[in-house]
Amino acid sequence: MTKLAVSIPEAVQMTGIGRSSIYLLFREGKLARRKSGKRTLILVEDLERYVKNLPAAS
Repeated sequence: MTKLAVSIPEAVQMTGIGRSSIYLLFREGKLARRKSGKRTLILVEDLERYVKNLPAAS
């Protein structure tokens, strides 16, 4: 079964983006977070969309 949402440590592991950078993306409004009780979750589709829209390296 594929996960719909992941925790911040899982997002870091999946994307290679650092924890502090993920929090910065939240503050800048570039990545949305969801709350389930005290847990912060990120939708996998939001992570995929963000990474796919990053500029290509030259």
